[in-house]
Amino acid sequence: MSWHRKHLLDIESLTAEEILTVLDTARGFKAVGKRAIKKVPALRGKTVVNLFVEPSTRTRTSFELAAIRLSADVINFTTEASSLKKGETLKDTARNLEALNADFIIIRHSASGAPHFLSRVLDAHVINAGDGAHEHPTQALLDTFTIREKKGKIAGLNVTILGDILYSRVARSDIWALTKLGANVTLCGPSTLVPKTFEKMGCRVTYDVDEAIRDADIINLLRIQHERQRKTMFPSIGEYTQLFGLNKARLAKTKPDALIMHPGPINRGVEIDSELADSSRSVILEQVTNGLAVRMAVLFLVNGGKELHAAEAP
Repeated sequence: MSWHRKHLLDIESLTAEEILTVLDTARGFKAVGKRAIKKVPALRGKTVVNLFVEPSTRTRTSFELAAIRLSADVINFTTEASSLKKGETLKDTARNLEALNADFIIIRHSASGAPHFLSRVLDAHVINAGDGAHEHPTQALLDTFTIREKKGKIAGLNVTILGDILYSRVARSDIWALTKLGANVTLCGPSTLVPKTFEKMGCRVTYDVDEAIRDADIINLLRIQHERQRKTMFPSIGEYTQLFGLNKARLAKTKPDALIMHPGPINRGVEIDSELADSSRSVILEQVTNGLAVRMAVLFLVNGGKELHAAEAP
């Protein structure tokens, strides 16, 4: 058991052993999700605040359900209904939430480093649910959990991340997690969105999509954000799909057991053909299920949980 951290702010600072501790703990919580009564009392009496200053449905809902399954009370706090619109600072907002005895603050924010800032000014546990283009640690943890569950290991696997790497917090967290656990990571996409500087993180960069996916065990597709296509970095959706979209012809040239992943939401017909997204090669919905177990594990561990007790264990 290797977890002594009060917060989860990023993957970059975690050791391989800490990452594996989360994955092993999540395995127990995934089994809890299959029981008739899915709740465990691990966080009874605790208050979890979902502080989403940037919109999200999937991640917020996943964290909310994770907290409820651990028997915590949950407050959802979104920008639309908050005083942040009136000019209140992030520090003031967080301090007011803490004055209400919030034990956990799960934050998504457009500013990189916002969770790290909160962890320095608050007593509550802080969990990063995505900060700018910096990191999205629980997404990387659920991705590695899914890969390990399907392939039995991480070390030695070839993982290709395909798409908008430059603006992707998911890509950065995935690269840190996968390289720490011994995977061979290849990045591919338009050269404007996949700069060679990423090789400093221990991965390989290529602009040839067929070469990138040919020997891949995992093909992890990133969402192309339509709002970026008007910028000079990204000429057009049609061009991207033609050059980098995953279709049946491209998939036919890959390993027969290569799996397709995607953090969602999917732009069907853009980064992936709709038929492939729903195929047996896709583990996209399994990632969602595993995300719930991973987020339960993270809440449990940062609260000081060491192991699932008899009353909590599956």
